[in-house]
Amino acid sequence: MFEKSTWIRLPRNVVVGHGVLDDTVAAVEELHLAGDPLVVTSPTPAEVAGDRVVEAFADAGLDPQVVRIEEATFGAVEDVIEVAADGDVGYLVGVGGGKVIDVTKMAAEDVDKGFVSVPTAASHDGIVSARASIPEGDTRHSVAAEPPLAVVADTEILADAPWELTTAGCADIISNFTAVRDWELAHRLKNVEYHEYAGALSRMTAEMLVENADSIRPELEESAWIVTKALVSSGVAMSIAGSSRPASGAEHLFSHQLDRIAPNPTYHGHQVGVGSIMTEYLHSGPKGQWRDIRDALASIDAPTTADELGLDSETVIEALTTAHEIRDRYTILGDGMSEEAAREAARVTGVI
Repeated sequence: MFEKSTWIRLPRNVVVGHGVLDDTVAAVEELHLAGDPLVVTSPTPAEVAGDRVVEAFADAGLDPQVVRIEEATFGAVEDVIEVAADGDVGYLVGVGGGKVIDVTKMAAEDVDKGFVSVPTAASHDGIVSARASIPEGDTRHSVAAEPPLAVVADTEILADAPWELTTAGCADIISNFTAVRDWELAHRLKNVEYHEYAGALSRMTAEMLVENADSIRPELEESAWIVTKALVSSGVAMSIAGSSRPASGAEHLFSHQLDRIAPNPTYHGHQVGVGSIMTEYLHSGPKGQWRDIRDALASIDAPTTADELGLDSETVIEALTTAHEIRDRYTILGDGMSEEAAREAARVTGVI
């Protein structure tokens, strides 16, 4: 008897474009959600968009509550949960960057209420996915969370965000190349379930950015449009797969290990971008596509070397040789690589 099944949770409304922040209330009204909104934001995003969203809900006759967080912590998640548990709150609206979005979707999952994503920076594909990442000490926890019922991404606002946040989002998407390679490898060697459509969609998003890298420039709204479309596609791929596999492989393990051991870890997207250069080298060798990844990252002003990440070579080597210990996920790193092999990969690719 055939018993295989799947359950895919995708956004019902995705609104992307110039000035669409003003469509937030309309996008939510189409969902027919009961109760009042709880708007979660942080200081800068509140000035950029959060206060406008709150005012728009109030003008629509609703009574929005507001929680402002400073950092993405489990304590912040608990603070949001405490307010969200109020019986008058019908759904949560996260207005901000990756930290706000992750905290909001985790709280929404806990209280079993709908979540609406309103990103103010195109910094990572969490704006659409059913995954959240919260740091705790020197460890970053990646957990299942509530996917958004709607996404409202105003490209005018996203284009005005700090350029390094956009380049981090681009690098995060470009790293999908190696994430899918690792997923396919795990399928062949460990019989890990592989979803052809999710893998193809994730790979397509990476190709979209590599092919358009020359067009992605600071304060250019067309660039925000390209990046946001790719972030949405990547998040959808993870929802289809039911895991972060389409967008997280050895390059993410490398980044998570840097978060633990580096004196001053930098943006997640920048770290996985550099990790993907070396990971692609491990997959395809000296003549492989790692140069295409490196050149695309360089074209958008994303780091391609340890020095540009603010790291010394020994930290990179330590992260590369120990990244397999981060989680039980099979990648090209297998059960670990030798220091000699790590140095060669980092040296040949120019990372150190």
